[in-house]
Order: sequence, then structure tokens, then C-alpha cells
Amino acid sequence: MSGGGAGVGGGVLGAGSSYQRFVHSALELTRLRTVLKPHPSQEKFRFIQPNDDTTVLNALSYSAPKIRMLRSLTVEKKNSVQVLDFAAFSEPEYDLPIFCANAFTTPAQSIVVLDLNPLYDITVDIDYKDKYYMDLMPLVQKYSELLPWGGKITSESLRFFSPVVIWTIFEPTECNHDVLFSALMDYYKVWLQLTDQATEENDAAKIVRNGEAQHRYLTWRTEKDPGYPLLKKLIGESQAKDLVSEFLFEGVNSLGSKSFLDYFPEYARDDGTVNKKRSMIGKSFETRPWDATGQFNAG
Repeated sequence: MSGGGAGVGGGVLGAGSSYQRFVHSALELTRLRTVLKPHPSQEKFRFIQPNDDTTVLNALSYSAPKIRMLRSLTVEKKNSVQVLDFAAFSEPEYDLPIFCANAFTTPAQSIVVLDLNPLYDITVDIDYKDKYYMDLMPLVQKYSELLPWGGKITSESLRFFSPVVIWTIFEPTECNHDVLFSALMDYYKVWLQLTDQATEENDAAKIVRNGEAQHRYLTWRTEKDPGYPLLKKLIGESQAKDLVSEFLFEGVNSLGSKSFLDYFPEYARDDGTVNKKRSMIGKSFETRPWDATGQFNAG
């Protein structure tokens, strides 16, 4: 695809190009540090085909020492939608944050969430917050003006965000996507550095706890994935469900056995099913709810 221009239409093309450039750069950067091997899920989903000829899906997944799964999904629908969904999960022997980069671009705007999602509730587990985020606050300050807070968001959506999250909405120009590419690379480099520095946990109980914490995250993301309707439209309901549970959030069926309502009983309806209404819990935040030190301000 061609590089994006300053105009909105060219910006969409530039978005797809920058997303592919990030995936390529991130994988190359990872290979400089460790040995990547194809994850079992790659064989099933690498050549997944959409229902129309104007859309291209690319799905890649790998594993490595310390890294349970590193996966990427990009969607490029000509002159319409460009999507990036990139994530990295550590093995349960490590309590590393989860690298998460989600971007959705249309001709009108780009919506982005970029974060090192905490494995544990950092409003409660202060040691975990200090361990992974205190030294990273200058990173979000670097981008807070270039990629400003995207506006009103509910506490439900903040559930797995960290103090360094970038949640932003901007016009999809080449300049803006160059800034985004820089942020994506900076955040991913930090995640790789944290992975390099991580020491293996030998306490069996802590390993189990890490695995359950990751399973809780995967269970939430599987149920709440905002991209599912688009995937369902592009590849059909059955394949979309498989892609979400066996690729995007692989591990939801193997790292634990608890259900969504076991973890989040507040979403139970009277008939025992899950209340599907999005953003049903908590207040909303129109500005960044963390201060410069990473302290959460509930307001």
C-alpha cells in the first residue's frame, strides 16, 4: 500500500502502511533479542480469508523463551478501514504486563489504545505498580501532548489500563501516524527491556496466581472485544469466534477454567447470562485520571 499523505483519504492508506511497518519492525526487534518460533495458532489462522476481495487479513503468532505468545492481526479494507491488534503475553513464570496495541482507522479518524496492561490491580497492588510503572511515567508524558487523551471513557474500559496508557483519537494524517509509529516502537522497546530483565518465578503458588491473572484478563477481553462485530462481518460468526478465543486471546480455554461471571459477577443477569451492555459499570473520565506520578485520581 502507498504511504499516506496529509489529507484524510491518504491518511487511511498511510495508517495501514504504518501498522504493517510496526509489525515488521517489532518482530525484527524481537528477533535481535530472542528466538521466535511459530505459535501453534499460526498454522490455523495465518491464511484466513475474508468474505470480500477488498479486505486483507494478516495473522501472525509466535512464541519464545519467556514469551507465551506474541501475535498480530491487521485488517486492511480498501479505502475504508485499517486495523491493528498486536499483543504480547509472557509465560506464567513471569508477572510481566501485557503489551497491547489496538488501532482502528477510518477516513475520518484513528482510534488508538496503546498500553502495558497490568496483570494485577495497581490501585490495590502498589508493589506491582512501583515495580513496572514508576520509571515509565516520563514515557507517557512524552506523548501526552502529541497524542492527547481521547475524551470520555468509562471506568469499565479503564479496568485493565495502566498509568502509561495512550488512549487517543486523531485525524489520520501521515504526520499523526508517524507520531503513533514512534509511540508504538517506544512502548514495545520498553516491554522487551522488561522481558529481558525479568527473572523466572520458582514459587509454584505465584506461578499459578500469574496464570490465573492472565486468564482473567483474557476472559475479559474475549467477552468485551470491540472488534468482534467487524470480524463477524468479514469472516463469519464461527471463524470470528475461533479467531477471538484461539488466536487474539489464546489461553482463555487453557490457562484456567473460570467463566466470565466467576471473575465479574456484577455482570450477571437474573437468568444467569452475561449482561452484554457495554460500559455499564462505574463513572466516566473525560481527562487522564492518573497524575504525573501514576497516582489514580477517581475524582
